[in-house]
Amino acid sequence: MQTPTPFPGRPDPHARTAFDRIELGLILGLYGRMVAAGEWRDYGMSFLKDVAVFSVFRRTAEHPIYRIEKRPKLRGRQGQYAVIAMDGQILKRGGDLKAVLRVLDRKLIRPVE
Repeated sequence: MQTPTPFPGRPDPHARTAFDRIELGLILGLYGRMVAAGEWRDYGMSFLKDVAVFSVFRRTAEHPIYRIEKRPKLRGRQGQYAVIAMDGQILKRGGDLKAVLRVLDRKLIRPVE
């Protein structure tokens, strides 16, 4: 049960954007495969008013190599999900999280020598 807001009709000032259980399952599934491959070592999550961010690190004490963002306000435009590289370049954006995460899944596929 959700607690009523003190002022009906106004948005809750404490509301935050978050990943739901299915979204987290997809993200953590990819994360587990990348950890098993030795590519990723740590992650962090931030839940802010307008954006939820899953940051991926190669080592614990450095900048994230990738950010997986959810911005619900962009749902009707270019899509609410985005994968962003360390340099700020948007690698993939869309409305289907599974399709957006494929850009990182391809990093696991390497030619056999």
